[in-house]
Amino acid sequence: MKISEVFRSIQGEGKNQGRACTFLRCAGCNLDCSWCDTGYARTGGEDWSSDRVIHEIESLGGRNICITGGEPLLQIAGLLPVLEYFSDKEYDIEIETNGTIDFRSVQPCASVCMDVKCPSSGESSCLDLTEALGDSDSLKFVVMDTDDCEYARKVIDTRNIRCEVFFSPVYGTDYRKVADYILGYDLPVRLQLQLHKIIGVQ
Repeated sequence: MKISEVFRSIQGEGKNQGRACTFLRCAGCNLDCSWCDTGYARTGGEDWSSDRVIHEIESLGGRNICITGGEPLLQIAGLLPVLEYFSDKEYDIEIETNGTIDFRSVQPCASVCMDVKCPSSGESSCLDLTEALGDSDSLKFVVMDTDDCEYARKVIDTRNIRCEVFFSPVYGTDYRKVADYILGYDLPVRLQLQLHKIIGVQ
């Protein structure tokens, strides 16, 4: 697998926001979002075996794992043994994915956070995958403006979504405008700012 980094930090997003977490950041991505904040992980990385990944995660301690990228599901063959190992040990595992690759093979071992790409990103996700998300998964819309909010609302209204939904404003944009949009339409979503950036951790 191509690995960018492994580290401990506070989870800044999603259903585990605020919890101590071990992050496995895979290198390589099949998208190029305009507001990507981990552009360094789109390429490069170091070749690691599944065994090395397991050892590094265990050495850092903790029982919450977030697998992110880049796009981690590009390396599903190498990830599956890692997921199975930690799932058997009853770790809490979450995979962050851009919603372009079928994630159903990892759901027996991990929850999925699908990041649906809104118009401002310049990219798009496979919206059919939203209906594969279950109760333990989550759906995230990174929104920059009203157009993004409108797009997200349309997805919510037209898809059978069974998991929790987050609106995450792009860091530094007008958070109040997003909050007002949620209130105006009484959307069944949670507004979530990027906690790790607010408190200044990785």
